Amino acid sequence: MLLNRLRGPSLAVLACALGALALSACATTGDAAPKTETASAAAPGALASKDRTMAPGLDGWANQDPYPSTYRGLPRENMALVGATVLTGTGQKIEGGVVVVTDGRIAAVGGANTPVPAGYKVVDARGRYVTPGVIDIHSHLGVYPSPGVMGMSDGNEATNPNTAQVWAEHSIWPQDPGFNTARAGGVTTMQILPGSANLFGGRGVTVRNVPSVTMQGMKFPNAPYGLKMACGENPSRVYGSRNQSPATGMGNVAGYRAAFIAAREYKAKWDKWREDGQGTPPTRNLQLETLAGVLDGSILIQNHCYRADEMAVMLDVAKEFGYKITTFHHAVEAYKIAPMLAREGVCAAMWTGWWGFKMEALDGIEENAALTDAPEGSCAVIHSDDAELIQRLNQEAAAALSAGRRAGLNISEEHAISWITLNAARAIGIDKETGSLEPGKRADVVIWSADPFSIYARADQVFIDGGLAFDRSNPAYQPVSDFELGQPGFGQSAAGVAQGAR
Repeated sequence: MLLNRLRGPSLAVLACALGALALSACATTGDAAPKTETASAAAPGALASKDRTMAPGLDGWANQDPYPSTYRGLPRENMALVGATVLTGTGQKIEGGVVVVTDGRIAAVGGANTPVPAGYKVVDARGRYVTPGVIDIHSHLGVYPSPGVMGMSDGNEATNPNTAQVWAEHSIWPQDPGFNTARAGGVTTMQILPGSANLFGGRGVTVRNVPSVTMQGMKFPNAPYGLKMACGENPSRVYGSRNQSPATGMGNVAGYRAAFIAAREYKAKWDKWREDGQGTPPTRNLQLETLAGVLDGSILIQNHCYRADEMAVMLDVAKEFGYKITTFHHAVEAYKIAPMLAREGVCAAMWTGWWGFKMEALDGIEENAALTDAPEGSCAVIHSDDAELIQRLNQEAAAALSAGRRAGLNISEEHAISWITLNAARAIGIDKETGSLEPGKRADVVIWSADPFSIYARADQVFIDGGLAFDRSNPAYQPVSDFELGQPGFGQSAAGVAQGAR
């Protein structure tokens, strides 16, 4: 999977002018409303062309959410989790803590004396740990689902170095069993990305990890889009093997620059037309529209990039064209430029033990996340890029924490939990909504059987917006997808554990 891996229309509304002296019919051709003598007389000097209405689908800025979320959340009740060791995600650890949930939001977090409102369900979490829901910012679930067959391999539009026009959400198969196994690992939210074959792979989408028949039913409401970019070996290998550009690192960079030059010109044309309304509006281009979204800051750059020197080049490209890189993914050498990343406000998403599987991954070290986390203002994140690793991101974070401590860094568990919670939320632009147990945020909560940094810990219960999404002790809350139903071995236990709770 490692090697494989725009704004929409709004309904045009054409205004009909009903004057006191004359009635004129409205054109329904989809063109901007024509200038009329009546309009000119009513507002001398005004341009009737200020009406920028276009036919549906021709103006991408008119409706930036053409595939809107229909997510409604799971059934929920007001409750209080009491008695657990609470890691809030903000660096706080509370022994015997209380987490109060009201209408799917965190209402209060505190010690044992925190009041529990009358009538609230009380969940006894004594002897266990409570954390925010785990967030994986780099997943290909749904676009590279199980079973791994060609008919379901929808994560890479490897037809051109620039496919910024494609959206990962249009490839998501909600029946992927991986969503269920990830949920059993405490994952409540994930960013689904296109693969890394191309310089510009397309838009990623953030989803809530709830069972759904449709992609829209999982889509995180109002989460920003991310544009998957890739530097390094993948694009130059894929296209160089076809005897086309890019075939080298310098070809990669030339490709980014040419694309953003075109995007700047495209954005300028639309900005000018909206300002003065003169002439014919530009023709919509889905590829350039996504890149223009990067330039105006509404779409976040999620940049696959392993090597420190290449990350530094990508930061210079971003400065040349006036956009910001939000997160480097697979940042195997992030530790080499940790102060630079912190200074630039760029997150780095990493594995702990994956290294050496290609040349650009050769300098990976287990201390990477801890060293990258060390400078003030840093944003270290642990990610998966894998359908199995996503099930145990808490263990991946634990290995990174252990390596950092062996290197002499004093890192607490209450801080390290942010690598898979609050920092991850920041890295995909949803930290105001989730990622920590703070009043007002979504009640995405995991009750762990033990310290989540223990290899023995398992997610006992997982809540998404306060609704129970998984319960290890109750088969009624161990969802399976339609695809899983009736498959060979369905319903049979494995290693003494019932189906759905492995």
